[in-house]
Amino acid sequence: MENNKTPIKIGITGGIGSGKSYVCRLLEQRGIEVYDCDAAAKRLIRTSTRLRQQLKELIGSLQKADISRFLLANEGNQQAVNAIVHPAVFQDFEASGMQWMESAILYESGADRLVDRVVVVTAPEEVRIERVMSRDSISREKALQWIARQWPQEEVRQRADFEIVNDGEADLEKQIERLLRSLNKKLRIKS
Repeated sequence: MENNKTPIKIGITGGIGSGKSYVCRLLEQRGIEVYDCDAAAKRLIRTSTRLRQQLKELIGSLQKADISRFLLANEGNQQAVNAIVHPAVFQDFEASGMQWMESAILYESGADRLVDRVVVVTAPEEVRIERVMSRDSISREKALQWIARQWPQEEVRQRADFEIVNDGEADLEKQIERLLRSLNKKLRIKS
């Protein structure tokens, strides 16, 4: 049984192109600070000599294009990078004191162990592909490669406690309001 006096931690996830970062911006407009795992990983890689050295030894270069090629080459490469970066990000999240965490690979990385509830942001695959192609100026093939590197959206949706549909039609504000009401009823959260 959870202690209702202790604020809980909430993870927000969703596959690439689902729009989870946009949902997090909407939460931040409501005064909810969200820890961005991707931004934290980039910051830590920039600022931690130890992380930079470990990654350079593994990849040979810290250029974005080289890292991207290395990650997409095979699953083992991705796991090797994650084994270096994820523990540093998890430690940084814990030290941040924040309650909300955004992570595209919340389950894959094991970050779900750091949170009490999970919100998944979903969108139809074609919408996700178009968003990624537009945002990153990449081909459809490359967008599909990135999508394929993550867990299937349906599997993540089934594991999550809450879902926000970001298909470009559903009202995000209403869904966020329902989410916050539900969380406040069930558990004590700071918002």
